[in-house]
Amino acid sequence: MKYKLVIFDFDGTLADSMPWFLDIVDGVADRFNFKKVDRARLDDLRAMSARKLIELHGIPLWKLPRITLHLRQLAGRDSHLIPLFDGVDELFRGLVGRGVKIAVVTSNTETNVRTILGPDLAGLVSHYECGATMFGKKPKFRKVLQKSGLAAQEVLCVGDEIRDMDAAAASNIPFGAVSWGFTRVEALEAHAPCTVFRQVSDIAECVA
Repeated sequence: MKYKLVIFDFDGTLADSMPWFLDIVDGVADRFNFKKVDRARLDDLRAMSARKLIELHGIPLWKLPRITLHLRQLAGRDSHLIPLFDGVDELFRGLVGRGVKIAVVTSNTETNVRTILGPDLAGLVSHYECGATMFGKKPKFRKVLQKSGLAAQEVLCVGDEIRDMDAAAASNIPFGAVSWGFTRVEALEAHAPCTVFRQVSDIAECVA
């Protein structure tokens, strides 16, 4: 079917933020007293869910809001160091040119998202639902559905993490997994997304 709206995750889906995250995460670990990321195990870590990663690194749930706030502040400071993936510009313009609306649902801030997208691409986004908690995307998805007036099956959610897929499933929204984000594509495929995108240009072809 032809989707009328695509909901994008931001970090790891539109923005190539993993190299930046790996550069700053040790300092965050020191600040909030949790286990540092073992670079030698990075492939294994990228196959895990967010809940498993939090448990493995000894992060108590009560610290998550403070850690998330700090990460948002660092991302704002370093926004010039976080590029978009190649092809995002063409993807956005192609979708809008075909009459498909775009939404962004993320735990990042709207200010950071707009800055990294740049004014031209940011202006192509119809709905922003930013500042989601670590496991709080489901209500954000529902807000986008309400604002758009569309049925869940007319919408495609695109993301790079298992928690994104779980939130989409809880909202009955079809989910397309990207192969270039944080979570390894094999781990995403094991959770049976409706489709897997191997390159950015595949998204426009699927939607149209």
